[in-house]
Amino acid sequence: MPSLYVPILVTGMLITGSSNSLWSKWQDMQCVENCDNPNPARHVLYEQPVWQTLQMFLGEMLCFLPVIYAWLASRRTQSAVQLPIEAEEEPAAGSKAEITAEHLHGWKILFLWFPAACDLTGTTLMNVGLLYTPVSIYQMTRGALVLFVGVLSVIFLRRRLWLYQWTSLLTVMAGVSLVGFSGSMIKDAVKEDAGFAGVVRASVRFLDDLPPPGRAEEPEVTKVLIGVFFILFAQVFTATQFVVEEKIMARYSVAPLVAVGYEGLFGALTIVLAMPLLAHYSEVSPFFDLPRGWHQMIDTPSVLWSGVVIAISISLFNFFGLSVTRHVSATVRSLTDTCRTLSIWVVSLGLGWERLMWPISLLQVVGFGLLVYGTFLFNSLVRPPAFLRPAIESAPVPSLLVEDAEESRGLLSEHVLDETAALPADLGQSGFDALPPHEHPSGAESALTRR
Repeated sequence: MPSLYVPILVTGMLITGSSNSLWSKWQDMQCVENCDNPNPARHVLYEQPVWQTLQMFLGEMLCFLPVIYAWLASRRTQSAVQLPIEAEEEPAAGSKAEITAEHLHGWKILFLWFPAACDLTGTTLMNVGLLYTPVSIYQMTRGALVLFVGVLSVIFLRRRLWLYQWTSLLTVMAGVSLVGFSGSMIKDAVKEDAGFAGVVRASVRFLDDLPPPGRAEEPEVTKVLIGVFFILFAQVFTATQFVVEEKIMARYSVAPLVAVGYEGLFGALTIVLAMPLLAHYSEVSPFFDLPRGWHQMIDTPSVLWSGVVIAISISLFNFFGLSVTRHVSATVRSLTDTCRTLSIWVVSLGLGWERLMWPISLLQVVGFGLLVYGTFLFNSLVRPPAFLRPAIESAPVPSLLVEDAEESRGLLSEHVLDETAALPADLGQSGFDALPPHEHPSGAESALTRR
């Protein structure tokens, strides 16, 4: 492997992963109606989370392109001499029987519609939350996913978590709480700093420049807390998606990029089929006014082209995430995903979307630190404290078990990722693992990547 190949993969995952959230937030800030009005209060920004979810699914559908290219290339280079496939070969005497998963094909592909529905709901809720929160708070709050994945794994997958893992989940929640609280305080402080200037400007405006009558504007702290609630609630659906995917991948074999493409296809079809139904609720919320959102997107080039960029970025992020896990390790993927959150925060500060306000920003730093430590502790990337370590670590391990473990690691590194899928966390969406590496079920490392 060329020396620059791995750094290129890691850099590509970091850039594309960060750009997904940053471009989505920039898209939310675009004015789409009444943009010529001198009163900013009358400007209408692009607030269409359903259309943003559709562009995400279109990006996932682009994952079909490398699959189609590989299929066409294999047909061109197919040799006339055909060797017997491995499934027809008799295993050598004394060798261990391999557990082969049934290939996912035919009508059974529709099983992927269930995780696609969870992905649709979770992504839409997160897009709503992004409207009300700074992009760094949005990205950090998504770290709560590890909590819901862990709990649902225990309930539905009959997994066992060690004491240090439960402790790490509480640490993650403490970090998320601090991040959300600090974000609301910063937004309120920024609003108060601009309050005096706003009063002076408002005093010299004419009556017709005032915003239309209606209910009083919600305070910034309320908006941020509402956004954080939507993002946290979305993690329930995302964690459910992970559990359903693992259930499917434990029984069926499917290439990760193919599964991502199918979920993108099913998600896009669901939104298109639901459009007539959602149109009836356009008066309840502008989020469901899809015809209006269509015209806003088509008539505003910045919104349209940013949607194209987001779709391409999502597809590239899936490719880089899968490649990093396959050619390097899931640990590197987890570290890269953490750096993605940090890079989003730094870029937001550089663009002026957020401000450092001491000592309030210190709470955000502490919350981010707790979030990272809890995630690394849950994934066994850092050594747990002595009083939390499981007793099995200190017990002697029979040499036969050591040989089996080494053999399993060798098989996984060489074959499993080529023939099956791996856990959703292993291939790059979130950077969180439902289990530490030594507890993964053999033969069914299922998974997909996302945003």
